[in-house]
Amino acid sequence: MVSGKHIPPGFPALVPYLTVDEPERLVAFAKGAFHAEEIEDQQAEHPAGKVVHAALRVEGCVIETGRASVEWKAMPGAIHLYVRDVDAVYDRALKAGGVSLHGVKEMDYGERACAVRDPCGNLWYIAPFTGRA
Repeated sequence: MVSGKHIPPGFPALVPYLTVDEPERLVAFAKGAFHAEEIEDQQAEHPAGKVVHAALRVEGCVIETGRASVEWKAMPGAIHLYVRDVDAVYDRALKAGGVSLHGVKEMDYGERACAVRDPCGNLWYIAPFTGRA
């Protein structure tokens, strides 16, 4: 972890940022699917009560999300997430509102993986680390 006053405590220097129409939906999905933890002091709300920014910790990593606007359009991203139990995470992702792009299967290169689209349109490729470099 890099330390410095220009980086929030507990954050790495590089953080994926997902711009979505409804950050609350992404937060709920990540909590249900990946047991994400919301970083409370990083949440910002519009005076009307809508979340405009949130940060989550997933498997020790940070992902930020923000509400799309006229200047900042929603733009789906793609995330490769390493997990311990791909079957359990796949099941939780579907229960949390994800749509299967492909179920858990052996890939051509020997990795056992799945892929899910979250309710905000982001793609999650989910697999355990197999030790191959």
